[in-house]
Amino acid sequence: MEKKIPHRFYLTEEQMPKQWYNLRADMKEQPEPLLNPATGKPVSEEELYPIFCKKLANQEMDSTTRYIDIPEEVLEMYKIYRPSPLCRAYNLEKALGTPAKIYYKFEGNNTSGSHKLNSAIAQAYYAKDQGLTSLTTETGAGQWGTALSEACAYFGLPLDIFMVKVSYEQKPFRKAVMQVFNGNVIPSPSNTTNIGRKILEENPNTTGSLGCAISEAVEKAVSTENCRYVLGSVLNQVLLHQSIIGLESKKAMEILGEYPDVVVGCAGGGSNLGGLIAPFMKDKLDGTKPDMRFVAVEPASCPSFTRGKYAYDFCDTGKITPLAKMYTLGSGFIPSANHAGGLRYHGMSPILSKLYHDGYMEAVSYEQTKVFEAAVQFAKCETILPAPESAHAIRGAIDEALKCKETGEAKTILFGLTGTGYFDMKAYSEFLEGRMNDYIPTDEDLEKGFASLPKLN
Repeated sequence: MEKKIPHRFYLTEEQMPKQWYNLRADMKEQPEPLLNPATGKPVSEEELYPIFCKKLANQEMDSTTRYIDIPEEVLEMYKIYRPSPLCRAYNLEKALGTPAKIYYKFEGNNTSGSHKLNSAIAQAYYAKDQGLTSLTTETGAGQWGTALSEACAYFGLPLDIFMVKVSYEQKPFRKAVMQVFNGNVIPSPSNTTNIGRKILEENPNTTGSLGCAISEAVEKAVSTENCRYVLGSVLNQVLLHQSIIGLESKKAMEILGEYPDVVVGCAGGGSNLGGLIAPFMKDKLDGTKPDMRFVAVEPASCPSFTRGKYAYDFCDTGKITPLAKMYTLGSGFIPSANHAGGLRYHGMSPILSKLYHDGYMEAVSYEQTKVFEAAVQFAKCETILPAPESAHAIRGAIDEALKCKETGEAKTILFGLTGTGYFDMKAYSEFLEGRMNDYIPTDEDLEKGFASLPKLN
């Protein structure tokens, strides 16, 4: 008889990870280094100090330290909402009629409604510890801005948040939550920075992009005394902090006597996916689990992995950040305004890009109506309304489970439920009322973004 697995399983506080895991220490080949756009040479740690606080710059460049201690102050705040539950989707399995076992790691049990708080707390802590007096950041759908507002309020740091204009207009209540935590929310592009004014002059009707918002946040940080910029995805340091998702998942599955055959995650910049897969990818890299599969799921309207180029590119539209080697649609790429599913960033984490390029990961993309179909089915079965970003992973997991139904294979599937969708009701309403449209960029559309790639490629 099969061992009965609880619907929700929590580690004890004592079983919580006390260290983050640095996947780069076990990668056979390292991601390409960040480059200084002025010289074309690899960036040194010291060159990052004007943008990031020193400890985070060190973590960004560290490719050899396998485990990094989580500061006690960070662990104490983690304990407010961690460990998060590992859940067995029994009702979804039954509805699908699949022999597969479906697990999901739920990261929505905090006010930000997402996994983003895991890195926000760490970054705010290191900034406070260094004696900084303010921070800047960008946010798309708003989860990162909300999470960082929470963390900065906790550590007493003022925060300026440049929010992608289309999201600012679509999600007023997400803005209100940031303001509850003293976040100063500015629609981007804005007239408050030189780069914002330049972008608006060139395209007054632009709906904005994460690349635009990053440019403004970086400009504000480097021109403000004792201020630094922090980012919620893409960077090595962020994937390091988010490894707590995968570490908890792996520990919980070990206790339950389980191990996934397939790990599925949504992919925008890479923070959730990178954090979830990290300790499992270690097992694939060292040969312990050579046949394990990792599937990145992205929107068809912003297909960095599936249709992007693996090239050095700017991380921002204003072209002031270091160059990163990643799968990218070009820093000038702006998703269609009708895209409601999040995951809007033009590029992908250099760590994940390298793993994908070397064949350790797969990637698929879906139109947003297919994603919201999966979100609604999951909500009805599991009683959690998922964030649109998370729903990409749900779509991928459902399709993996349906393949098992066809083949009769009883695989174990793990996916990341990054958060809740209660601030995304406009998008849900559009879907339910039949007003949601799919958009897939043409090759010609993508070429416009590729034209902005630096010539050094």
